[in-house]
Amino acid sequence: MHHDHAPPDAGPASFWRSRYAVGLLFFGAVSAYFLLSEHRAHFLGALPFLLLLSCPLMHVFMHHGHGGHAGGHAHGDGDDRNAVTSTGPRAPATGERP
Repeated sequence: MHHDHAPPDAGPASFWRSRYAVGLLFFGAVSAYFLLSEHRAHFLGALPFLLLLSCPLMHVFMHHGHGGHAGGHAHGDGDDRNAVTSTGPRAPATGERP
């Protein structure tokens, strides 16, 4: 007798829905509690350094969307006739038709 309760096209189960994830989250919560309750002075003393460390990490991880600094795009060539600014469409210059 075959008792397969999952549909045949279902992929592997997600890690975060497993009992191992619940145990990991519980262990992390207990660790965070003891870190903050017993080592508050050490943790708060390292907080400014963690803030400074977050700056280069955000720079590295936040540049993945536009190709970094060597993209080769011209960001401001000055000939964008249909540019929309934060205040609305650009007004035509004198002598220029809209």
